[in-house]
Amino acid sequence: MKFDTERFGEISYSQEEVLFFPRGIPAFETKFNWILVGDGDSAVKWLQSLDDPDLALPVTSPDAVQPDYNARIPEDELKLIGSVNPADLALLIVVSIPPAAPWNMTANLRAPILVNLKTHKAVQVIALNEDYPIRHVVFPEDVREKMKASAEIGGDE
Repeated sequence: MKFDTERFGEISYSQEEVLFFPRGIPAFETKFNWILVGDGDSAVKWLQSLDDPDLALPVTSPDAVQPDYNARIPEDELKLIGSVNPADLALLIVVSIPPAAPWNMTANLRAPILVNLKTHKAVQVIALNEDYPIRHVVFPEDVREKMKASAEIGGDE
């Protein structure tokens, strides 16, 4: 199938790639069908809505941001997507990338997206770990400073 998007132009996908969010995503409750788009090598992918060609959310694996990430997921959320078997599940986290300052990227560790790899159902959940922040700074301070300095001098180091 083909779908014309604002960010990526025309994309091709198969029905097996569609992730179904039974209750949408918070702030996008009427958007139920999504696909992952992006370079295979890139840590950041895009969750592209198939219900709105203008809507795509940057996501990544929590391990890319916090290697010891261990979100505790409410059991009723697991049942909503059809599995409690950890082997069937994957987590994604939404990242926020300021266009003029990508070094200030943050990740929402408090509300991961839980994906059932077998049923292709997904849901954004609130982790029971209250210590996980909504705006976790992705890059350490020294990396942010280097990125900012490099951008200020036109990308030359």
